[in-house]
Amino acid sequence: MRSTHLLISGGLLLMVAGLAGCGPNPPPGGQAVEGPAVPVRVQPVESLPRIATEDVVGTIRPKLRAVIEAKVSGRIEQMRVVPGQRVKAGELLVQLDAREIQARHDQAQALREEARREFKRREILLKDKLISQAEFDAADAQLRVAEAAVQEAETLLGYIRVAAPFDGVITSKRADVGDLAAPGRPLVELEDPRTLRLEADVPEALMDRISLGDKLAVRVPAIDAQLEGTVSEIAPVADPNSRTFPVTLDLPPHAGLRSGQFGRLAVPVAEVRAIRVPTRAVIVRGQMEIAFVVVDGKAQLRLVKTGKQLKTEVEIVSGLNPGETLVVEAGDQLTDGQPVQVQ
Repeated sequence: MRSTHLLISGGLLLMVAGLAGCGPNPPPGGQAVEGPAVPVRVQPVESLPRIATEDVVGTIRPKLRAVIEAKVSGRIEQMRVVPGQRVKAGELLVQLDAREIQARHDQAQALREEARREFKRREILLKDKLISQAEFDAADAQLRVAEAAVQEAETLLGYIRVAAPFDGVITSKRADVGDLAAPGRPLVELEDPRTLRLEADVPEALMDRISLGDKLAVRVPAIDAQLEGTVSEIAPVADPNSRTFPVTLDLPPHAGLRSGQFGRLAVPVAEVRAIRVPTRAVIVRGQMEIAFVVVDGKAQLRLVKTGKQLKTEVEIVSGLNPGETLVVEAGDQLTDGQPVQVQ
């Protein structure tokens, strides 16, 4: 029991010595040697209002995204793109083998020429009243069918060229030269990285805090940035399993912002008052957070506990009181009890 008491007392003495800094030892007699006055900048500690928020996680996704498939079946003759490549609207992505469709097109053209000759022949016979009107109408219908068959073949012939529907970046390639392309089988995926948005599932308890057109804060840890998103879509019904509503926010362009990144949506819930100080006023030493206040011209050390980070400020949960004078610059040069010169 005595050994345990000694160990605890020794630990407390070491903690106090660590907080007091690395200044010189006091001389015999117990009077501390005062160092030179350190010039510092200060500001009063104030309790300020802020909007309390609740974070909702979401994912960054493109507003324009397409899974591109072929409209006709055929062997892939050319694959003109690779993942990461930027393409323009209308640019050729995939070329299919056209021999079978070309043969159908040639056949349709031949039948159309034959139908035209028959139509002209019967037109002359009708003028001479050598055939009936019904026989002429049959030739006319046959010609129109042949012309429609040529148009169909020409349309199919155009489908062998798979082009980009909009400007964007190839994000995935699902097939290669020699593979059989067919309707329903993806060839490449394309997205526009210039228009991104955050998709988040908002709990039903927070839905009364969000409306279309609201501008809300979105934090993306991967790029260490806080963006302002605009609510563009709100699902009218909730997911019965998670009791959440899908909400979409349009995001402004930002360097490093990419599809698939993780984001946090800050949903405002209430207005509260809290002590906020500049982030640089809080000094981290090991696992402790400290700050200095000025009392009678000397620096007084305070252990503080921080809360929510707000851009260049941090919320102080405990350790400071409104009305005190806080050191906001040069605090890392101070020790407890050191004289200061306020600038």
